[in-house]
Amino acid sequence: MTPAEMGAVHAESHAAHGGAGHPHAEEHRPVFTGAPRAELDALLSRYPTRMAALLPALWIVQRERGWVSEGAMAEVAQVLDLTPAYVKGVVTFYTMYHQHPVGRYFVQVCTTSPCGACGADDVVRAFLEHTGTRELGVTSPDGKFTVIEVECLGACGFATPVMVNDEFHESVTPDRVPDILSKLE
Repeated sequence: MTPAEMGAVHAESHAAHGGAGHPHAEEHRPVFTGAPRAELDALLSRYPTRMAALLPALWIVQRERGWVSEGAMAEVAQVLDLTPAYVKGVVTFYTMYHQHPVGRYFVQVCTTSPCGACGADDVVRAFLEHTGTRELGVTSPDGKFTVIEVECLGACGFATPVMVNDEFHESVTPDRVPDILSKLE
């Protein structure tokens, strides 16, 4: 494969992962340059303090990289004049921030009591089987899927709710899982 072809493959992979390329290679590159920096600067103008822009800044990092690494936390801290410990405390508090690379499709299955009573464990097992992840929090060998359990997606009347990236699915049963996944390919 020529260097140009390798570059094209990398660019295609980068685009397919929503901006996330190889997680470890990108961990050491600054996030807030070019368009992401301009976006952050625009956000900062809308908030009363730099600290108030912390959550949106972390969303920018996650969108660009697919997860929030230790290096990215340090960069956010520097850019917003915060301590790295404060930023890490926020990242580790909120479950919406990924602290390690995840698959291109991040599947969240609600397993709280109401959903559990409606078969959420069977839905989880179906996702693990059909994605090839076999274990919660583990990314499938092809890099496409990571499946986790979550505490409440706020749709108890539509058990079992599932989020795949930003797409919400209600009343999911194990037999619906293959159809949901087939639409992602």
